[in-house]
Amino acid sequence: MQNPIPEYQLRELQLETTFGGFGVETQSEIPMIDLTDFDSRRDEITDQLWRAATEVGFFQLVNHGLANEAVHQAFELSESFFSLPNEAKARFPLKKGLNAGWEFMSQVRPSTRTADRKESFQITLPHMDDLWPNQALVPEFSRVMLAFEYSAWLLGMKVLSCFAERLGFDRDFFTRAHDRHSPEYQSTLRLLHYLPMQDDAEDDPSIWRAGAHTDFDCLTMVFQKEGQGGLQVSPGKDAEGAGDNRVWHSVIPRDGVITCNVGDMLMRWSDDRLKSTLHRVRMPKPGDYRGPRYSMAFFCQANKDVIIQGPDSKYPPISAADYLLQRIQANFAEKKA
Repeated sequence: MQNPIPEYQLRELQLETTFGGFGVETQSEIPMIDLTDFDSRRDEITDQLWRAATEVGFFQLVNHGLANEAVHQAFELSESFFSLPNEAKARFPLKKGLNAGWEFMSQVRPSTRTADRKESFQITLPHMDDLWPNQALVPEFSRVMLAFEYSAWLLGMKVLSCFAERLGFDRDFFTRAHDRHSPEYQSTLRLLHYLPMQDDAEDDPSIWRAGAHTDFDCLTMVFQKEGQGGLQVSPGKDAEGAGDNRVWHSVIPRDGVITCNVGDMLMRWSDDRLKSTLHRVRMPKPGDYRGPRYSMAFFCQANKDVIIQGPDSKYPPISAADYLLQRIQANFAEKKA
């Protein structure tokens, strides 16, 4: 018997329980934002980011300065790690409530109440001392991932600086809130491996590679591999209970393109002006590529000691630590009847 829908303290989580249903699939363009000559085009780029984030919640970045070679190298080492036997990966277990370490099919979305068909390795700097595979296990893993994490952080802070100014904060407001040198830092680089699907496997509508959800950070940047699709977005987070009437747009993976979305933390910080958008990763359909799918996501999550409250104080203040903990607990806790 399927577990009953639980009650959650945060409005964002309670809303997520209404997001089930396969919905209607369609093709649509996601706003594409070119970051060429960022400093001299800052006002123009800020306008484009703001329009995309307030009207859609999802956008894509090109000419962003993060080299394809660095992305490809990180993907190669991610695959090397996930190809290890589970007994080897289990030496680096996910630390409870800290978003650091390896997990296997442990994430349960409020929208589906079934485990996502994936495994992940999460890199959150203050908690990694005993979680790096050594040179013999995955050569160069820590060096490459640390460099990639830093590059992703720099890009994320550049985008967030545009939102900060438009919200009436100073330009470096969010950079200070995501201080990478602080022990309270909790931004995360997440390596993801979605499990392959057997050719003769039957479709099960209750199983998803990643069930419908909104992210609980400020900004997510997703890196995909060409030919490994499945990511879908559904603008219109507040359409509660849309279920099978909800429209989903597929995001085609392309080299050099980073897909970004606003998370619930920034939506709350903006007094709901910026839109956190629903997304999911569906299972392959007959005729689709059914092999393993790899992606990487960088989550800009404010440091634990930062207090989240928008310019107009629409919501009561909450620490980033408490906010994130409630979201993690909801997604990695078993839902018992």
